[in-house]
Amino acid sequence: MSTSSSSPKIYTKRGDAGETSLASGTVVSKSDSRLHAYGTIDELNSHLGSILALLREGSWPDQCQELITIQRELFTVGTRLATDNPNQLGTFQIRDTMVQRLENQIDRYSQELSPLKNFLLPGGSQIASMVHVARTVCRRAERWIEQCHHQHPVTAEIRSYMNRLSDYLFVLARFVNKRLNQPEELWQGRHDP
Repeated sequence: MSTSSSSPKIYTKRGDAGETSLASGTVVSKSDSRLHAYGTIDELNSHLGSILALLREGSWPDQCQELITIQRELFTVGTRLATDNPNQLGTFQIRDTMVQRLENQIDRYSQELSPLKNFLLPGGSQIASMVHVARTVCRRAERWIEQCHHQHPVTAEIRSYMNRLSDYLFVLARFVNKRLNQPEELWQGRHDP
């Protein structure tokens, strides 16, 4: 069986020397804060894909649709972080309405949850545990975006969106555990022998 010589190759070898190109074509070091930021966004998006695979096996249609929407929006965040030419951004925008939607979803889930008086230990069901992992990756992405912002300004909407997304993931993990009758483990602030 022969392969076509005209098919594009996945490897370019341009990154072998520790550099890569932004979407605008600007060559930067792979240690650039923008790459850390949008690379962590990509990592978060991959975790959400794993969570979606598990949610699809159960009866979670609303949550699946929410996460698919978030995945698409994370691609928008990554696109904005990966370019230094505003003229290339076109319709790739994170808007206040997206932040508001996350807040509405947080409020809706929170109505079904008991208030927390202690810190919560991440865990419970497999799905909720994976959502907690995604939450911590989201927080790391947020920190990289803040570092990036000092050198390459990031819109207030992106910064708010990422902050609200980690809150959404925290509440989603609690909601999943509640629906699956998984008790929450609270941190008691002491260590018994």
